[in-house]
Amino acid sequence: MQFYSQSLTSYKRLKTREVKIGNLFIGANHPILVQTMTTTDTMDTMATVEQTIRCIKAGAQLVRITAPSKNEAENLQNIKDELRKRGYHTPLVADIHFTPNAAEIAARIVEKVRVNPGNYVDKKKFEQIEYTDEEYAEEIERIRERFTPLVKICKQHGTAMRIGTNHGSLSDRIMSRYGDTAMGMVESAMEFLRIARAEDYHQVVLSMKSSNPQVMVQAYRLLINHMMDEFGEAYPLHLGVTEAGDGEDGRIKSAVGIGTLLEDGIGDTIRVSLTEDPELEIPVCNDIVKRYSHRISNNIVPEIKKITYSPFEYTKRNTFEVSNIGAKHVPVVVADFSKYKNIIPADLKYIGYSYDAATDKWNIGDAAADYIFCNKALDFELPGTLKVLLYQEEWLAVKDKMKYVPVLNTQQYLDDFIEQSNYMNFVMLDCYSDAGPGNDYEKVFAKLANDKLTVICLSSTNTNAMQSIRRMFVELMNKKIQNPVIVICDSTYANNDESLIHYSIETGGLLLDGFGDGLCLGHHYGNTNIAPQTKLLNSIAFGILQATRTRISKTEYISCPSCGRTLFDLQETTAKIRAVTNHLKGVKIAIMGCIVNGPGEMADADFGYVGSGVGKITLYKGKEVVKRNIDSKIAVDELINLLKENDAWVAPTVS
Repeated sequence: MQFYSQSLTSYKRLKTREVKIGNLFIGANHPILVQTMTTTDTMDTMATVEQTIRCIKAGAQLVRITAPSKNEAENLQNIKDELRKRGYHTPLVADIHFTPNAAEIAARIVEKVRVNPGNYVDKKKFEQIEYTDEEYAEEIERIRERFTPLVKICKQHGTAMRIGTNHGSLSDRIMSRYGDTAMGMVESAMEFLRIARAEDYHQVVLSMKSSNPQVMVQAYRLLINHMMDEFGEAYPLHLGVTEAGDGEDGRIKSAVGIGTLLEDGIGDTIRVSLTEDPELEIPVCNDIVKRYSHRISNNIVPEIKKITYSPFEYTKRNTFEVSNIGAKHVPVVVADFSKYKNIIPADLKYIGYSYDAATDKWNIGDAAADYIFCNKALDFELPGTLKVLLYQEEWLAVKDKMKYVPVLNTQQYLDDFIEQSNYMNFVMLDCYSDAGPGNDYEKVFAKLANDKLTVICLSSTNTNAMQSIRRMFVELMNKKIQNPVIVICDSTYANNDESLIHYSIETGGLLLDGFGDGLCLGHHYGNTNIAPQTKLLNSIAFGILQATRTRISKTEYISCPSCGRTLFDLQETTAKIRAVTNHLKGVKIAIMGCIVNGPGEMADADFGYVGSGVGKITLYKGKEVVKRNIDSKIAVDELINLLKENDAWVAPTVS
């Protein structure tokens, strides 16, 4: 197996080099650090100081500040002095794009400097350039000449460095040789890391960020694999999903990307990039990180000796079709109604169905669940597309055996005298849980191998539930069992924020590797307010599928978190754009505060809204600029016009 994790079945932290950042250490066996980035103008010393203090009080252990030019880099000294005068010694990080001279100033002042290998020396014009090997080597030498002075300054001053690759700002040189790929992201960073190592400088942290969690996860895995192959060791990793957006979607996307890696022991510091005030990122970081503070390795799950999938590229597990599940169908959502004592038609509005009495019809939303799991049969007519899952004992009593589907435990499934459906069945399979029923897996596998009517439901009560379920997927693949699978995830967390993180991490990591033909999220522990919880769980399920790009049910927003480079009110603008476009299912809109990542991230967006000057906006269609320097007062209207011109606009439905 190509190495990227210490274990795929239990939690084992990847041991990386120890790096000192001011009064902190990162990597090795040190705790995972949380950090954020200011959004103020770096030249406004007091505003930046006040915001930094708010971030520190919220729990930030590192605070990054943009330094787009020499002036901002020099002003970092005033910011640092004021913070130290007030008794705050949290390490500061200078964020550098395009300007090596600013980096060299900042490296003498702050504890850490972040450079972007995509634009530190190279420029981006979206040109395809063919290089001979000799010409390519000359370009690397040019980078060495420009980057080495910074390395020497950092070494002299004890300053740490992050080599931070962004998927959206890969250089034309890298794109020309490696394409818009995870491999291109890795090599972009490795070029700089080799130069640092040649100078015997090792105070380096690396990152592989993308607005697409799938690309981000693959790039980090590949980076570890290449570092271990080439150097025999790994450097600390800073995890994050760029331009994750805001609200529930931003939190889900971040948790899916960051959590998938942390589950495999990968990651030494994290930042959740939300289009919100920076101090609001910290509680989300903490909710993610605390899952791993005292994680105990679970040894009951057999180690994976052979895997039949690549962790470095997405390939969906091959499955056959059972009704509307598996094969080429998008993953289904099963809504948990098992806590309801009596279900009435109005309850279905929480999962995307609304009944219109005037027309006697059900209206079905884009995020409408496909199945509901209940304790008993319903006494009203269901929407045509919705099916009900019942325990086998309850299913026996119903007449409509097409609308209702039996759910069996493994003992029932293996018992030839227990009646099953001749149309569709679900079988519950516990995955290596400590308190599991002691499944006879081999007998279940033997029967599944000849059963084309059964959907498998995988769950685990292990602390390492995601790894346990993944282990079962590997076993199914090794035995060539192609029944579709529903991933079931319950939560023992008492609040919605922690449960959202939990559901996203436990299921998102599986979906990113092509595992899962459906999701069922169970009501979390101690919940008594069932209706709002049902609505939230449905929203989270569709949000996870959207974040993993496995089922698109709404508009996708690639929205940066703002920083001192931002040229307009990003939060307000994002809210305005979302308000008028959130009904455009499948359309991807990027909202970028400045030019740094803006054009590059257009590669993953259909349309873009990018700050290009004070009060000025440039609109993109894909990577192409279509309207420049529009007054921000009319830019949202112009974006709508652009959508209309490209047949991407539909009028919102009035409800």
